[in-house]
Amino acid sequence: MKIVLFSADEAETASAVSALDPAFTVTSVARPIDAGIVDAYADADIVSGFAGCDFGAAILSRLPKLRFIAIRATGFDSVDLDYCRAHGIRVSNVPVYGDSTVAEHAFGLLLALSRATVPCAEATRRGDFAYTPARGFELRGKVFGVVGTGHIGRRAIEMAHGFGMAVIAYDARPSPALQNTPNVRYAPLDELLAQADIVSLHVPATPETDDMIGARQFALMKRGAVLINTARGQVVDNAALVRALESGHLAAAGLDVLPDETLLRHPATLFAADTPATPAMLRDILAARVLAGMPNVIVTPHNAYNTVEAFRRITATTAANIRAFVDGHPINLVS
Repeated sequence: MKIVLFSADEAETASAVSALDPAFTVTSVARPIDAGIVDAYADADIVSGFAGCDFGAAILSRLPKLRFIAIRATGFDSVDLDYCRAHGIRVSNVPVYGDSTVAEHAFGLLLALSRATVPCAEATRRGDFAYTPARGFELRGKVFGVVGTGHIGRRAIEMAHGFGMAVIAYDARPSPALQNTPNVRYAPLDELLAQADIVSLHVPATPETDDMIGARQFALMKRGAVLINTARGQVVDNAALVRALESGHLAAAGLDVLPDETLLRHPATLFAADTPATPAMLRDILAARVLAGMPNVIVTPHNAYNTVEAFRRITATTAANIRAFVDGHPINLVS
């Protein structure tokens, strides 16, 4: 059984998978799987990668022995599930690993924006202890709008209550438990956007959530509102976000995710012969660069998941998923 772990620069995962069975041959590859390296692993029976790995049909078709994909994340939008179903490839994910981790990062971004933490720290590093940024704002008494009330969204709601914030929520499928909670009110998305001081996104990447927050939605938001996105980059039209920030309609944004993150990490890919750059790709990349340079924006490199505790959960669940598949009773399947 040959197992290849892509985007795997953490020895912990390889050790956990190798320990499952001495007969397994486990290979760790620091790079995400892509067209440039896939043929070197054509004999893989099982592959594993983060959500940013490309498991599209063009890649999967070059893995003729593949039987199982173990996604080391909750999101699996990078996998062509139709191809997998047609070719008998099973797919698992890690359903829950970072609810506290990601929600804490969302509030870390919000707190840093609310008190100008980044420019203050940069000023003192320059030796400027007299630096006075624009005045910040308290979270207490503000309206926290949560878009998506799954595990992470619900944890964010708990934290918002701890800060003394009022909570308004939107979800296409509201949580029955939250619907009966007196200090959480569900509302249509447009109403949430119009009332919230802070809008925090916690929805998965699906066709329904692509560009869920665009020019029309930004226009509905309060002047001076803050957007936090720790969900997926494609949920937000970032060109529209740039306009909303530059006009002053939005006060700030905290972003841990952006569209086309693989291209942002490996921009030379844009010039590869087999990756023709489309106008949409170039627009997204340019918007990301502009946002990263704006003084009222904090961008982190898809790092919300990155804690010791979350990685332990990811590693344990991934190893369990592979073991269960090999034993003939797969778990945590998405296809």
